[in-house]
Amino acid sequence: MSPAIKELLLHVASWPKEDQEELADVVRDIEARRTGVYSATADELRALDEADRSGIASEQDVETAFRSFRRR
Repeated sequence: MSPAIKELLLHVASWPKEDQEELADVVRDIEARRTGVYSATADELRALDEADRSGIASEQDVETAFRSFRRR
């Protein structure tokens, strides 16, 4: 790990929870780009469930999304 990242991570613990979550989102995006695997957050999974229940997305659309999140 680079010294700059180590230094930044020392500060992250003192950040407000909202800022820490924002950083986690950015890191997840970078990890997904590097690995080709995206891990959905609990909020995203809840949104998919809601889309399925409301009829916004078809059952097949929702299942396809869930399947892509489960790949590892």
